[in-house]
Order: sequence, then C-alpha cells, then structure tokens
Amino acid sequence: MCACRVFLLKELLIYSDIKNKLVNEYKKSESEEKRLANVYGYIRVSTKEQHEDRQIVSMQKLKIPKGHIYMDKVSGKDFNRPMYQCMLSKLKENDVLYVVSIDRLGRNYEEIIEQWRKLTKEIKIDIVVLDMPLLDTRRGKDLMGTFLSDIVLQVLSFVAENERANIKKRQAEGIAVAKAKGVKFGRPSKELPENFTCMYKKWKEGKITGTEAADACGMPISTFFYRAKKYAEEFA
Repeated sequence: MCACRVFLLKELLIYSDIKNKLVNEYKKSESEEKRLANVYGYIRVSTKEQHEDRQIVSMQKLKIPKGHIYMDKVSGKDFNRPMYQCMLSKLKENDVLYVVSIDRLGRNYEEIIEQWRKLTKEIKIDIVVLDMPLLDTRRGKDLMGTFLSDIVLQVLSFVAENERANIKKRQAEGIAVAKAKGVKFGRPSKELPENFTCMYKKWKEGKITGTEAADACGMPISTFFYRAKKYAEEFA
C-alpha cells in the first residue's frame, strides 16, 4: 500500500511539473505574441533595381510579423509614400517601429525631424534604428538620453540629406558627360516616314498646310510640328 502511494505521489509530482512547464511555455508564447503585435518594420529602397534583402533579413531576425513589415520602392525625398502612409495609419501608442538605418526612413533633413517628432510625440511610439544603437527611444528617456538621441538624429538626418544631394549632383554630372559624348537619353525616336522630307519642304515653301503635311506623313499635327522643328535644327 505504501509503495502504491509513493508511486502515485511521484506521478502527481511529474504531472505537476509538466503542467507548470506547459503553463510557463504558454505564458511565454502569449507574451511574445503580445509583444510582436505591437512591433512594426519599415523598409525602403530608392528604385525597383535596388535590393531590399539586407533590410528584410534584419526584420526577420527580429521575428516581426510579415503583415507588420511595410516596404516602399521610392525616393526618400519626402514621406508621400503609399506603404509608409498605410503603416502610419496603423501605428498606435506604445508600438515599436524598427528601421535598419535613418536614411531608409528618409533623406530630407527637415522632414525626418518632423516625422520623428510626429511618431514619438504625437502617436507616442518608440523607434529603433538598428545600425545606430543611440537612436533607440526605448532607452534613455530621461533628459540626458533625449538630448543625446536628438543630437545624433539631427547629425544623421543632415548626413542623409547631404548624401542625397551628392547623389543628384553625381547623376547630373554623369548625364552631362554622357551627353557631351553623344549619348542620347529617353525613348528612341521613331524613324521618319519616307515622304517626310518632301512634305516638310512643300510645307516650308507654303505649297501645303501643316495639316495636309501631317496627314500625308500619317502623324498628328503636333507631332509633325515637333519633328519638323527637330529636322530643321539637325539639317539647318
């Protein structure tokens, strides 16, 4: 009888231990789900040709739910971006927003500062910039911490806008050099119809109207005038 009671006691202890572990695991899981429900990630690349892989991997490491990751493939010159604005409408107090770097948030100094203020002061969320630990509003909420993060934010925002200005300058210089070498940009022009030269000369001599010349060449009158201007510049 005693042996039986000892056995039952052991079984009860084992059961109780397993039950406690399951309850703890459930609580951890529930806590993690609640935490992730308030976590968002924002990704931005400037063009469709640029790759967002590095940013996506960073968000996946944080276990941010796929539905909470918003991505735009547009310039960072302003915040009129479809997915950013969509995310903005979802954010609420005590949420946490992750971005890989400040220039992924934007490249306009004044607008970055304004959006940061709107997110942290008006909506009252926290922002975490992964490649700059000082820009983590969950930490250092005292006066000194806020002062330091504000300085870092302003410096990095300035750098982001300055880099954008340098990129535009380099692009403009590259285009100027290419044009000087005879490289043409934009869509290639369609070949002129065989009778264009003849119709152009008749129109210039006043023998036919512009409408008649355009009809004969099979093009709208506006196109005829445009091509006539280009033809005159090229063969003048």
